[in-house]
Amino acid sequence: MFDLDVSKIALIGAVALVVIGPEKLPKVARTVGTLIGKAQRYVSDVKAEVNRAMEMEDLKKMRESFESAAKEVQTSVDSTTRDMQNEWSSLSNTVAGASEDPHLGASPLPELSIPSPIYRNPNKKWRIKQSAMPQWYKAQRGIRTKALSGSARVARFRPQARPSSLAAPNTSNTL
Repeated sequence: MFDLDVSKIALIGAVALVVIGPEKLPKVARTVGTLIGKAQRYVSDVKAEVNRAMEMEDLKKMRESFESAAKEVQTSVDSTTRDMQNEWSSLSNTVAGASEDPHLGASPLPELSIPSPIYRNPNKKWRIKQSAMPQWYKAQRGIRTKALSGSARVARFRPQARPSSLAAPNTSNTL
């Protein structure tokens, strides 16, 4: 924005020290700093808003071009399907007329039988595969091998009571 060197800033500081005085200079410097910060934030907000507006315009143009391309594709698909339906109907009429001809006998197009695929569950052998996993591998990977109930898990991870040898000594003397 401005071409300020260290020497120019020092000159401005010296003039401000003389004009304003040493008592008010820190307060004035803070006020000027806050005003400059607010101005910079305002300028950055305006720049961001302009950039967003430009991006919105670009997005609108892109959307319009995509919509026009989609309409062109839709019309070409519609015309192609109409052409195919017309061809199909003319072929089916020709075949129907030929099958009624007594000289040809049977229909020239044989019936096609396509077998339907059989669905097989991909996880069919899951339990067998799980039980076939070695115990050492399960232990290394942290896979649970035994189910624990909630109370068993609590009991397993509950802090143990101190042994009786470390407990407080009995103060009563029995003789």
